[in-house]
Amino acid sequence: MSFEFGVDSFIWTENFTEKDLWIIGKAKDLGFKYLDLAIAHPETFPTEKVRAELDKTGIIPITTTTLGRETNTISPDPMVRRKGVESLKILVDINYRLGSAILGGVNYAGWGCLTGKPATDEEWKWSTDCMREAAQYAASKGGLTIAVEAVNRFETHLINTAEQGVRYCKMVGMPNLKVHLDCFHMNIEETDFAEAVAACGKEYLGYVHVNESNRGIPGTGLVRWEVFFSALKKVGYFKPLTIESFDPNFEELSKNCAIWRRFTETGEELAVKGLANLSRIASQVA
Repeated sequence: MSFEFGVDSFIWTENFTEKDLWIIGKAKDLGFKYLDLAIAHPETFPTEKVRAELDKTGIIPITTTTLGRETNTISPDPMVRRKGVESLKILVDINYRLGSAILGGVNYAGWGCLTGKPATDEEWKWSTDCMREAAQYAASKGGLTIAVEAVNRFETHLINTAEQGVRYCKMVGMPNLKVHLDCFHMNIEETDFAEAVAACGKEYLGYVHVNESNRGIPGTGLVRWEVFFSALKKVGYFKPLTIESFDPNFEELSKNCAIWRRFTETGEELAVKGLANLSRIASQVA
């Protein structure tokens, strides 16, 4: 088996709407097998029109999302947590309509909703209780995997490492809940790329973002890609590997991710050059 690559719609747009439908064909034309549709606002996402474009191109959809302050499943307010569950259920329905098999991202807590303290047992319970309901709903609809993304300490205080992601999955106790790894965040939080992949293993590793250490062109930074791809091969992960980056002109994303400078003239250039670099490196270990 060989590694297969995808691209995130964030390469082109911050909030995917009907005006962005052209991205679906563009991603296919650039040589990507998967398109990760970043859904910032599920209530306004043009699901049916996206599905029609996907059917035309044959590219395979994935989705990612982030919960926010109003849908934060670690909020002390039970009404806010309930809104988080309902938002996740809407996303499950969207994935079902699109034919997507993966819903990743910071879908377990409000993105950037930091308390200034380590996560408490109560916050873990609140989040896992909410996620259990969402995962059960997803299981009832079909074969959707929900993958919880381990992100760096500046974006959440709940799941920062692969080990914490696995702990979370075990607490929820649903077989369709997995871990989403991202090399950018791993470069900050993990001590060893191979050990992080091994901590998830085939059982818990559900999705991967192949981002560079500075969010620049993959293959030009500090990530040890040969080690990473070898570790993926060892655990038998041959699911999507998606390139994601953001434009400094994006409003919410640039603020939350601290993106202040361009790494290429366009996000598309970053994706194309990254695909070439990663395909070359991966072919040497696959």
